[in-house]
Amino acid sequence: MMETTKAEAVTDAPIAANPAPGKKLREYESIYLLKPDLTDDVVEKLGARLRSIVHREGGKVLRLSNWGKKKTAYLVKHQARAIYIHMLYLGNPGIVAEFERNLRMTDDVLKYQTVKVDEEIIHEGRAVEADVKLAGDADQVEKPREEIPHAADEVEAFEAAPEDLV
Repeated sequence: MMETTKAEAVTDAPIAANPAPGKKLREYESIYLLKPDLTDDVVEKLGARLRSIVHREGGKVLRLSNWGKKKTAYLVKHQARAIYIHMLYLGNPGIVAEFERNLRMTDDVLKYQTVKVDEEIIHEGRAVEADVKLAGDADQVEKPREEIPHAADEVEAFEAAPEDLV
């Protein structure tokens, strides 16, 4: 008997048909940060898995954008850099809970945020855009720190000063 992993079980699940014609859905956008050392293949598999979750819940993915590896504003789970992914999708109100539950269970996800963009969107009017992959920031090389003068050097400079300035 062949065993399947959890990730394969989710991606192999039957995908629901498009939402019913004329049904109004909400528009959401999610941004999630992935560990910076992940390969492109792993990032694509995670995107496909999340896309299948949206379809399974009766939603529609409008765009999936990989913004590349960027420096974070602060350390996120001890990481100074992360791979930024942006997903724009339509769905029912319960879709966000399932989407974020799957993000929470994935160890490679550092942080995520979902925002409701609009309500009552008719999904037939929204075209699906092609996936986008941006380059991100170039890996920065550590610059050597400037040497800070030692206190002993300052004392020597003070002692060498003329008496009348003291």
